[in-house]
This record gives sequence, C-alpha cells and structure tokens, in this order.
Amino acid sequence: VQLQASGGGLVQAGGSLRLSCAASARTFRGYTLGWFRQAPGKERDFVAACKQSGTCTYYADSVKGRFTISRDNAKNMVYLEMNNLKPEDTAVYYCAADNRIISSTIHYDNYYNYWGLGTQVTVSS
Repeated sequence: VQLQASGGGLVQAGGSLRLSCAASARTFRGYTLGWFRQAPGKERDFVAACKQSGTCTYYADSVKGRFTISRDNAKNMVYLEMNNLKPEDTAVYYCAADNRIISSTIHYDNYYNYWGLGTQVTVSS
C-alpha cells in the first residue's frame, strides 16, 4: 500500500486546513486509516482514525470537536478536516494504514504498517 498525503501549509490560528491522503491499495476498504502527527522534538501522536467498517469516530482528545476524519472508498482517499487550528497543532502530519487494526490498537502507531510521507502544518499565533 502506498500513501501520499497533501494539503499542509501555513495558516493563522483559528484558520482551517484540509489534508488529503491518496492510497494505492486495491482493497482500500479493507484498511483502517489513521492520521498521526509529530511536532519537533516530540513523539508521533495519534490524531484520528477510520476503521474498515467506516466508523470514523476515533479522535485524540486534543482535536475532538475541531478535526473531522472521513474516507471515500470509491476514490481511495482519506481526509482530515482541521478547523479552529491552534499553534500547538503545528506538526508534520502522516497518514497511515493497516488491515489488521482492532479498536484497542487503533491509537498506536506501531500497529500501522503502511505510512505516507508527511505534510507540514504550521499554525501561527
């Protein structure tokens, strides 16, 4: 599976960005899709995920109510709509996929075997 994220950029606090991730998998709908982020000097953190079933209700507490993940199985795409951005959202954002994720492991990056190159999101104050 090849993943390619795009849509990052520089935005002022309170602004919005939409990240996109294109996947090459022929059985795209069989994969759990996640977004993670890594700020300078910090570990990579879970942001949001959609399960194979289409349940897209997994969010980090820090982004609940501001970010929305969605997937389009017909287009092999996963999106992350980010609203009310804060300077602490500044990070490199990565999309990830795997077909063996279960609910208890969905937040952990080491369970995802497929990763795209990141896209930089910078939020200025």
